[in-house]
Amino acid sequence: MRASPAWTLLLLLLAPTAARGCAVKKSGSSSGRFSNATLVRLSEFLSAGYKKGVRPVKDWRTSTSVAIDLMVYSILNVDEKNQVLTTYVWYRQSWTDEFLVWNPEDFDEVKQVSMPTANVWVPDILINEFVDVGKSPDIPYVYVSHDGLVRNYKPIQVVTACTLNIYNFPFDVQKCSLTFQSWLHTIDDINITLLRSPEELREDKSVFMNQGEWELLHILSKYKSFSVDNDDYYAEMKFHVVIRRRPLFYTVNLLLPSIFLMVMDIVGFYLPPDSGERVSFKITLLLGYSVFLIIVSDTLPATAIGTPLIGVYFVVCMALLVISLTETVLIVRLVHKQDLRPVPDWLKYLVLERAPALFCIHRKHRLCSRLSSQGSDLDRYKDSSYGTSKDGPQQTLSQHEREGGLLRLGLPPHRDPTPPVMSNILREVTAIRSFLEKRDRCREVAKEWLQVGYVLDVLLFRVYLVAVVTYSITLGTLWSVWQVA
Repeated sequence: MRASPAWTLLLLLLAPTAARGCAVKKSGSSSGRFSNATLVRLSEFLSAGYKKGVRPVKDWRTSTSVAIDLMVYSILNVDEKNQVLTTYVWYRQSWTDEFLVWNPEDFDEVKQVSMPTANVWVPDILINEFVDVGKSPDIPYVYVSHDGLVRNYKPIQVVTACTLNIYNFPFDVQKCSLTFQSWLHTIDDINITLLRSPEELREDKSVFMNQGEWELLHILSKYKSFSVDNDDYYAEMKFHVVIRRRPLFYTVNLLLPSIFLMVMDIVGFYLPPDSGERVSFKITLLLGYSVFLIIVSDTLPATAIGTPLIGVYFVVCMALLVISLTETVLIVRLVHKQDLRPVPDWLKYLVLERAPALFCIHRKHRLCSRLSSQGSDLDRYKDSSYGTSKDGPQQTLSQHEREGGLLRLGLPPHRDPTPPVMSNILREVTAIRSFLEKRDRCREVAKEWLQVGYVLDVLLFRVYLVAVVTYSITLGTLWSVWQVA
């Protein structure tokens, strides 16, 4: 069927427009394919004949320099018992691969491309202190620049052995090392350098998470070459990660309760020593401190090579509480020492005469005046009680003598108008007097021992207080120095 002239004219008018649309569509799709093809062509170009098992240098005498860098992201765990440090770090390393070089003009100005790590040569640089494989994410790619610079950036969970010194706990500063070195290649094959300057590395805390128990102080770096057999030398880069523990939690939960219990023990000395309340109070404090030590035993770090100073502090505090209780029992025994011999003269001279004068003990004088007043009342009571019967035995003896004389003379005995009941009363009064005299002697002995007890209580309290204050000042000074350092 032949087309009409009108249809032919319409087709001629629409043909250029359709042709331009098809051309635009074809050009756009070709542009996308071209971009992908560039990367494909570049990847094929770099992979053609590449041997990832060969060190990437054209002259085998040339050493491959690997620049490394380390940034600490977080301190995950510090295991004092097993001497293990777990950290999360951002590790970066870069080197020049002479076989991965291209001209950007030949590949649409592509200057860098990512390639699978499994397809390129990677240096065998490891951490010597590794003791366990951490849960590190797998980063399967590296960046390659057109000049052959390969950058391998990856996060690593590092579980390393570290010599932890817990003597200053909870004010301790730990210094753990991470040593990077090639496990096989000597310094002639692989050398290690820093990606940044040591000063920048030392002060860089930009990525550190600063909300945990540990605080990052700085990271020190040190390069060293060493030899095992004095023949082959190896390069190593050692990073010293210096961290400090935040002591606020342990100060509030460990030190303050112990200090409060020790203060209460000192306050307990103001209870009267001649009462049994002080002994029960001291025993209660000792039991409370024992329970406190049981509770905090899981909080203290445990190692087989040493004991932290705070553990020694707790032991000494327990010993001071035991000494305080022993002193209290001794003083209570002295002030109730009524059934033993009198106070020796040398002890009376030293404790009751010399000690109060040397140590300005005023409590002894108040005690002596109180006991002297009690003794004066007792003397007045004896004089008033014994005055009527003082000559009783003499009068009775004289009466018998008179009766005997009258009988020898043959005269009838003289009848005493005093009835026999009075003689019994006189004998009873004599017995009461001897009993009161014995009790008076016991009271004198008790009074002397009570004076000795009070003076010794003041002396021992002052010695105990000086020991506690000196011990507290020494520990406080040490911990303050460690905290500032």
